[in-house]
Amino acid sequence: MESCNCIEPQWSADELLMKYQYISDFFIALAYFSIPLELIYFVKKSAVFPYRWVLVQFGAFIVLCGATHLINLWTFNVHSKTVEVVMTTAKVLTAAVSCATALMLVHIIPDLLSVKTRELFLKNKAAELDREMGLIRTQEETGRHVRMLTHEIRSTLDRHTILKTTLVELGRTLALEECALWMPTRTGIELQLSYTLRQQNPVGYTVPIHLPVINQVFSSNRAVKISPNCPVARLWPVSGKYMSGEVVAVRVPLLHLNNFQINDWPELSTKRYALMVLMLPSDSARRWHVHELELVEVVADQVAVALSHAAILEESMRARDLLMEQNVALDHARREAETAIRARNDFLAVMNHEMRTPMHAIIALSSLLQETELTPEQRLMVETILKSSNLLATLINDVLDLSRLEDGSLQLDIETFNLHAIFREVLDLIKPIASVKKLLVTLNLAPELPEFAVGDEKRLMQTILNVVGNAVKFSKEGSISITAFVSKGETLRDPQAPDFFPVSSVNHFYLRVQVKDSGAGISPQDIPKIFTKFTQTQSTATRNSGGSGLGLAICKRFVNLMEGHIWIESEGLGKGCTAIFMVKLGFPERSNESRLSFIPKWHANQGLTSFPGLKVLVMDDNGVSRMVTKGLLAHLGCDVTLVGSGDECLRVVSQDHKVVFMDVCVPSVDGHEVAVRIHEKFTKRHERPLIVALTGNTDKLTKETCMRVGMDGVIFKPVSVDKMRSVLTDLLEHRVLFEAI
Repeated sequence: MESCNCIEPQWSADELLMKYQYISDFFIALAYFSIPLELIYFVKKSAVFPYRWVLVQFGAFIVLCGATHLINLWTFNVHSKTVEVVMTTAKVLTAAVSCATALMLVHIIPDLLSVKTRELFLKNKAAELDREMGLIRTQEETGRHVRMLTHEIRSTLDRHTILKTTLVELGRTLALEECALWMPTRTGIELQLSYTLRQQNPVGYTVPIHLPVINQVFSSNRAVKISPNCPVARLWPVSGKYMSGEVVAVRVPLLHLNNFQINDWPELSTKRYALMVLMLPSDSARRWHVHELELVEVVADQVAVALSHAAILEESMRARDLLMEQNVALDHARREAETAIRARNDFLAVMNHEMRTPMHAIIALSSLLQETELTPEQRLMVETILKSSNLLATLINDVLDLSRLEDGSLQLDIETFNLHAIFREVLDLIKPIASVKKLLVTLNLAPELPEFAVGDEKRLMQTILNVVGNAVKFSKEGSISITAFVSKGETLRDPQAPDFFPVSSVNHFYLRVQVKDSGAGISPQDIPKIFTKFTQTQSTATRNSGGSGLGLAICKRFVNLMEGHIWIESEGLGKGCTAIFMVKLGFPERSNESRLSFIPKWHANQGLTSFPGLKVLVMDDNGVSRMVTKGLLAHLGCDVTLVGSGDECLRVVSQDHKVVFMDVCVPSVDGHEVAVRIHEKFTKRHERPLIVALTGNTDKLTKETCMRVGMDGVIFKPVSVDKMRSVLTDLLEHRVLFEAI
């Protein structure tokens, strides 16, 4: 056999394969054993893992696989029965665990897939939240810009400043190339370019308001993208090499624009709109974003609100200025009215005093003349003079009363008085005149009529006397009846005066007086005018009856003051008429005590007809008035001393003088100051003479001033012999006498 130098291998091919399997099983077992260790480390370090028991099962499967490969190392050589048993056991366990793991994976994989789905859902939600956070940040940024713009816009209430500020702030905030405002003209058929951001004088450029693009914007409350080539966006020519930026337009509601006129703006734009046009920079890739459009819409609404506030402010300022002008005019008119009233009152006061002084002379001398021996013809003339003088004095009183009634200075003098005595006194005054005309006058007082009442005695008597006097004056024949009773039930109402609602109570009642005559009557069309001052009916029967037309007008005002109502009823001319009035009177608190103090004056005056030896001092600056007063007093037996000034009166007056008559309106020292000095001169009451003001001023202030300075009485001119006799009697008996105004 030939010799060979070949190197024989250390192991045969089969043995080499066995070696490779041996080594592979070793490393497989090593890897299988290391994997559970890594899983244990992972589970320990993981804070949250939902399938720990699955990992334990999977770890057991891997360990058994590794153990199978490790045991398999002993099977490459001759091995014992024990190795085979162990190997078989390991493989059986590995098979069982692997099958269990496979079954578990069938249930776990869908859960793992759902976890993956949830993971994707969460990722999508996270992305959506990121987008919402971006929108919130954008809205916050927009809100910040809106607040800033609103603050700038509302920092003034001048309309032009508001609009100009809006354009400037929008241009700065949104980095605009141009921003313009189109306002409707007065006619409402065109829009006029009124404000722009860049151009300085955009006046005069107008476009029709009914363009389709304008209607599109006006019909929407959102910002609308429009073509850069439309008339409202083509503010100036753009070079062809540049591309115009995107343009949006938004309407601005004109909530209130009356009287806000600029460049022929409308007086009233309640349902009209202005147009705001906004342009992005030219030749740029920038586009309008949603939040920017929202910003523009909000600013447009804020501008509308600011304009309405400015309009209201302007209206209020105009109203304030107008009110101030009216107040100034009213104040001027009030001052003029007050001046006129003062001038009228001063005139009436002067005329009252100056007219009463000669009337005092006429009536006094006529009354003195009447008590002398006269022929019938002379007596008739004297009586005519007295009647005419008394009529003139009544007219003077009526004019003064009407003046005080109209200016509101007349107030009722409320006191307790004898109601029955008033009617008897009126009857006594009227009967002599009625007897001349052969008229029968009857008085009917209801039994339930209280004898005493609380009210203004003088005004009530004047009203009754005026109404009865009218009945006598306008009746040529027949009769006149006077009826008085307490009005109750249906008699409280006048069908012709539905607004008059009298209501009686335990403290007051309504006196109803009806005066019915058979005289000339009144036509129905003249009845509404009968209570108008200086107005008389135009019938032939009354045209020549005389009178000033003041009597019933004053009666109506007196009755209104006494919370009453007066009206006339007549069936026509020649059928007579009935005058009816109601006045509110009170019940006296102690009627029994009141009765004692209301004895008619004519009872007290019957005892004294002359006053022989009574020393009287008369102070009057008017010589005629002094002589007339002296004649009256001398006729009554008085010893009269005359003085013409206050200084002379203070020198002459002494304890011997029992009464001092003085005119309070004298030059130098007036009567009020003279009265004060007389009080100072005679400190003891029994030594001081009685001080009586004899004056032609019949205003309430004169009476109050006389009472305040300590005078004992006030007598108003004119004075007749009978009146002077009554005055002296009351003075000497009661030591006080204040004639009612």
